[in-house]
Amino acid sequence: MATPRFVKSNLVPYSKTQPDIFKTSQLAPIKDLKLLVKDYSPIANSALTILINISTDLEILKSLAEDDVFLESIFQRITNPKEPNATLFSMLLSNLAKSDSFARLLDLKRPTVPTLSATATNAFDQLLDLFNKGVGGSYNPKSNFEYLPYLFADLAKFPSISTHLISIPDSNTPPLLTTFTPHTSPPTLPLPLRLGSTSTIRNALLSVPSPLETISPLIPHIIPPLLLPLIGSDPAFSDSETDLLPPELQLLGPEHKQETDLQVLNNIVESLFLICARGGDAAKKAVKDMGAYPVVREVHVGVEDEGIRESVERVVQLLMGDGVEEANDEPVRRDEESGLQMGNDERRTGDRSLEREEADDEDDEIVEIF
Repeated sequence: MATPRFVKSNLVPYSKTQPDIFKTSQLAPIKDLKLLVKDYSPIANSALTILINISTDLEILKSLAEDDVFLESIFQRITNPKEPNATLFSMLLSNLAKSDSFARLLDLKRPTVPTLSATATNAFDQLLDLFNKGVGGSYNPKSNFEYLPYLFADLAKFPSISTHLISIPDSNTPPLLTTFTPHTSPPTLPLPLRLGSTSTIRNALLSVPSPLETISPLIPHIIPPLLLPLIGSDPAFSDSETDLLPPELQLLGPEHKQETDLQVLNNIVESLFLICARGGDAAKKAVKDMGAYPVVREVHVGVEDEGIRESVERVVQLLMGDGVEEANDEPVRRDEESGLQMGNDERRTGDRSLEREEADDEDDEIVEIF
């Protein structure tokens, strides 16, 4: 077994340059690293960094993602309000969500965590509550858990999880998907937070198997925060168009800025399209009555990107035309199976790959920590 000191001083660079060395002896180094994430903070930091960097390998990914004992050790630590490596644990979990086996988190029972909701009794709900409580460092001063939305975005492709996120438990409880709506804006929020949150919304709307019954009740909760990032600081709305907008969107100050990241913008516009296409005539009318048309019109005018403009045109066809275009009701797992383009840069969620940092990485690349 590699000593903790050796892991810290020598092995981290090799996780980028020679990752295959961690696959020797039937993945014996991986077994060691699983134990070292429980070591004291500096050693755990290095072990986590290595695992994040090499988890793009499918054999290693399978070894990590399908090991319930290892996952339990992660859950115990990431939910600890004093865990110094909480951000790295959340990054590792978001990478492991590329494994289809992670759909089981919804059924993976865990003991209740005193600092989380008593009703969260499975791994998925505990992570969702952790994210809800942890943004901004309010749960753990060492982390704002901004990478966890990447995990939810990947998992939202599963119908069981998208249904769980979109279903409305009762008339007094909003759907769990609204956990992500506060993080769609402003553009000063960390990009992983905005990108992961809007990707989760978009993917859940696409994969939910019962559109007419589930999407329409979601509209009052989700449309205002989806429209907010699309509005610029000086929109060219008429008085009648302004009156259509939800009240919280009518008096935005000059400090308000439109979203600038193209993938975030595309996620939002495609979410509007999916609500209109999969929610039927009632959904289209509700979205139109909330002032969506003048908002997307301004995006079409102001954003010089053909992909965004094409997405906007699809929404306009549904809002203002006969709306013959339909979304595929079957859950999709890859871009080519969908009628929607996943975006115009490399941060795509249809094939469950997202850029984990703002640098321009290649498709399907997992974050590498230096």
